[in-house]
Amino acid sequence: MGKSKRNSPKPGGNRAQRLAERKAALEQAARTVTRPFEGLAAECDLVALREFVPSATGALPLVASVAAEREVVLGTVLPGAVAALVRAGEPPVGYVGAQTQFAGADPGADLAAAILWTQSAEPGDSLNSVESIAGGPKLTDVLDPAARLELTVHQDFDWWVPEGVTPDPQVAATIEQAKQAVMPSARLALGADSIGAAWWVDAGEKAHVRWVRPEDEDVLMAALARLHAAGGLHLGEGSRFAGSFRTHGLLVPVFDLDPEQHPSEWEKPAAEFEARLSEALAAGTELTAAERRSRDGLRSRQVTLR
Repeated sequence: MGKSKRNSPKPGGNRAQRLAERKAALEQAARTVTRPFEGLAAECDLVALREFVPSATGALPLVASVAAEREVVLGTVLPGAVAALVRAGEPPVGYVGAQTQFAGADPGADLAAAILWTQSAEPGDSLNSVESIAGGPKLTDVLDPAARLELTVHQDFDWWVPEGVTPDPQVAATIEQAKQAVMPSARLALGADSIGAAWWVDAGEKAHVRWVRPEDEDVLMAALARLHAAGGLHLGEGSRFAGSFRTHGLLVPVFDLDPEQHPSEWEKPAAEFEARLSEALAAGTELTAAERRSRDGLRSRQVTLR
């Protein structure tokens, strides 16, 4: 007897469509790069700009072979959430977006491709989406791996329009609409020796510090557990450890804060916390029974963004 076709999906049917979508999702997951900005001193800020910073810009530290052509500015999000554009001027300036409408499997390589596109595109051109080619340039081939980002944090999107230019009413309305979604944000200034990127945001009833850390997750989690067991997992009075999330291969501890305090008021407590954390990291991953219980509790409050 021949095989039954009862369980075979009917071409064009709902089940066939679901199976095709599942297959495509699995293929996308297999291609996804877990830590796309690894190898860059700016890794933690790149993750922050891509995931939760509302509005910020910074000139990218391009390698010499690229920098000789045209300056490129990284923005959190560009008009229309496009991948890149070239602003007319003398000279023209390229802009690339950290948060884009379409996300590929390797955000680092996609960003590299967008940067390279700005070098040959005409002023006024924009690139809706980009998907890097396997084996193509990596972000470490385009950006200086040792350079950090010099960022300007904005509380609006007025930077979408060149200085001295009056936007037309439709563009002005779009900027005003985008501005309404911006939560006041700041990058904590913790000194040149600080590790990672600590970002403050006022979310209304609460403020938060999201601290993107570059350490191996297990090593960092052991250190956080050691601090938690000792009562040191906080940023001082008016703060509370809220949990952590994983994104782009990194762990991001989050602290709830008193929103009445200015972000600069948290810089000293944050520096003191980082000193405690450094000691905890240096102690290794061997934990006491109480510290292991703390670690298990902290892990139960983790979420993964991607």
